[in-house]
Formats: sequence, C-alpha cells, structure tokens
Amino acid sequence: MLRLGAAFHDPPPPRRPGEKGRPRVKGDRRPSLKEALTDPKTVWTNLEIKDWYGEGERTVEDCAQTALWWSRSHNSRVIIRWALIRDPPGEFEPQALLSPKLAHTPLQILTWFIRRWRLEVTFEESKAHLGVETQRQWNDLAIARTTPSLYGLFSVVTLMADALIQSETTAVRQAAWYTKGHPTFSDAIAIVRRCVWSSGHLSMSSRQSDVVKIPRTLAGALN
Repeated sequence: MLRLGAAFHDPPPPRRPGEKGRPRVKGDRRPSLKEALTDPKTVWTNLEIKDWYGEGERTVEDCAQTALWWSRSHNSRVIIRWALIRDPPGEFEPQALLSPKLAHTPLQILTWFIRRWRLEVTFEESKAHLGVETQRQWNDLAIARTTPSLYGLFSVVTLMADALIQSETTAVRQAAWYTKGHPTFSDAIAIVRRCVWSSGHLSMSSRQSDVVKIPRTLAGALN
C-alpha cells in the first residue's frame, strides 16, 4: 500500500546538448494522492470486483497513473503504476496500491491485493490453532517436514468443515459480546472434532462390557 502523501514526480527530462552539472534524478513534482481525491478534475473509473473479501461482487472507483516514486531517505527512484481506490458509498477509507510492472491494470492490482487477505488469515489461524512456528524442534529437517504438514492439516480441516457445514444446524458459535455471520476456523475445527468423535474410531474403551458382578457376601467380606 501507498501513503496518500507519497511524493510522485515526472521522469527526469532529457539533457540538452551542452548542459552542465549533474543530471536530474526526477522531474517536476506531481499532485499527491490526497490532492487527487479532492480534485474535481480527477477522472474516476468504475471497477467491478467479483469477490470482495468473501462478500461477493462490489463496485469501486479507481484512478490510475504512472509516475516516478522517489525516496529521499533511501536515495532511490523507481517508475511505478499506482491505483487510487475509493468506495462510492464511503464504507471504507480510500487506499492507494502500487505495482512495479507498468502493464498491470488497476483491476489486477486490486484483485491481487484482496487475495493477500486470505493468505494472511491462513497464516494467523494456523499459528493460533495448529501451532505453526511454535513447534519445539531443533532439527531443520524436522521443521521443514512439520510446517507443510500443519498447513496441509489446515486444508483438510477446511475441506471437511465445508462438506459437513451443509448439514450442521449450529455451525457458527455465538457469544453475547460478538456476533458472527460466517464460521471461522475455530468453528471449522469444532465441526470436524464432533464428526471424528462421533464416529467412534477414537474410542479407547472396548465395546464389550468388562463389569464383573461380585456376590454380596464376597463384597461384604472385602469391606
């Protein structure tokens, strides 16, 4: 993401014949993204997003340009493609995205940015519930085997829960202080656990009764 106050410039102009001095590293300063938001001359284009953070289709507006992004602190410059996104209903704050590939369209940039949300949630839930990055192993090979296995377990639980949730009446656990409209990974684990426990495959007790009736006289003698 980009700061709305990021400094953009035109590319440096070509040197004229006989021009002395050091070559310019940047051209003229361009208006900031914050100024573009309030500028009535800014041209906005509608973007149709098919999957907006799992909520279905959504229409947003964007303004995209190519500019030189120069950092004084790092003394570096790069030509980028930036896209300024805003929500017509105003449900979320405007945000700016970028790509170093000038051929990327605003739709591609925004779609890839939205996909990051699912990856970040996967990493966070795997750490919280499956112990990723907290396994107590000293061998690098053991860690290299365990981490992919845990992520594989995350996928297995998710797929099983998706198949079981169709017949689950209370898939989403609620609390008095928090209302959820969709199941989280903790709900998915609970659904899979109930299915596994009810199958009887993890029962440690024999199906045959091992209760032995002791005659009353013998029980009285033992007491």
